[in-house]
Amino acid sequence: MSTGALSHLRVLDLSRVLAGPWASQMLGDLGAEVIKIEHPERGDDTRGWGPPYLNDQAGNAVESAYFLCANRNKKSVALDMATPEGQAHIRTLALQSDILIENFKVGGLLKYGLDYASLAQLNPKLIYCSITGFGQTGPYAQRPGYDFMIQGMGGLMSLTGQPDGEEGGGPVKVGVALTDVLTGLHAVAGILAAVAWREKSGEGQHIDLALLDVQVSCLANQAQNYLATGQSPGRMGNAHPSIVPYQAFPTADGDMILAVGNDSQFASFCRAADHPEWAADPQFATNAARVKHRKLLVPLLRQTTVNKSTEDWIALLEKANVPCGPINTLEQVFADPHVVAKGLRIDVPHPVTGTAPGVASPLRLSKTPVRYQHSAPALGADTTDILQKLQTTRG
Repeated sequence: MSTGALSHLRVLDLSRVLAGPWASQMLGDLGAEVIKIEHPERGDDTRGWGPPYLNDQAGNAVESAYFLCANRNKKSVALDMATPEGQAHIRTLALQSDILIENFKVGGLLKYGLDYASLAQLNPKLIYCSITGFGQTGPYAQRPGYDFMIQGMGGLMSLTGQPDGEEGGGPVKVGVALTDVLTGLHAVAGILAAVAWREKSGEGQHIDLALLDVQVSCLANQAQNYLATGQSPGRMGNAHPSIVPYQAFPTADGDMILAVGNDSQFASFCRAADHPEWAADPQFATNAARVKHRKLLVPLLRQTTVNKSTEDWIALLEKANVPCGPINTLEQVFADPHVVAKGLRIDVPHPVTGTAPGVASPLRLSKTPVRYQHSAPALGADTTDILQKLQTTRG
């Protein structure tokens, strides 16, 4: 029996792909019972998103790596919600659940009687989280939404990539489905807020969460830069619009990140780089001056950083308390001694392969730690068990 912080909650997960499953996986990591409803034949879309796959000892594909990344600590129930029987089972589950997560198109569950209004009549305490591309209202409400297109529409791609006119210039998406992940995180925050409200009021509620809303809200300082000036920020590659030097610099054998956050750190860097005169120069002495004169300073820095290897620079600058770091491949990430010491790579029990690799939750709770009970379930693995329990409860 789970002893996690949310072990008193049951989540009915009708979502697919990433944003919804990311949220329900987080709730499962924290101890909630998560029942994932999947189509009996197709399952979650991401079961087919491969290669790569997790393979058994004979080299046979067992499950897509994509599906594994967002579906641990869940039970899989195979039901066809297009049938009256499937709808009846889901309604019964909703009656006995605390939270429901879905990411169907707006109105898509109404024809099955599984929309919020219908289920709230059965279970007024139900917290019902709807994740869509554009929300339940507005001129785009009926449009489907995917992470890539939302990164473009929501402004993130206008800020990501090299400036026009430079080699490789043009907008690019982030290398992971960041909008989906951020939406999952916001879903968890909204759900836990609704749980707290229910504890006070006894009432459930509907959460309307849109990928576009999340993406725009997470533009952070760049959105505020535009709102304050009326000028749209452009792509700056690895540079920062408001801090200098705060970007990647070439070294003798690759690149490194230099992240100078204040004038004291800049002075420390200049001493370590044998150029103390830079810190005394009025054009570079303050961050505001460095931002104004970045086109003068950055080439000087580049001419200096290429004289040492990345490893040598990091060793030197760490002693000087100057924030810096390498640009790691994922192989290097998971071999990094700090990552290893923190246990960020985990092995979770899997019914076919024995264990499946995964990435640990970053949540470290002292009294109710995250527990990894099992990897992502096989399609329909828990159908019989869950439905038998429903019949026993109804009986």
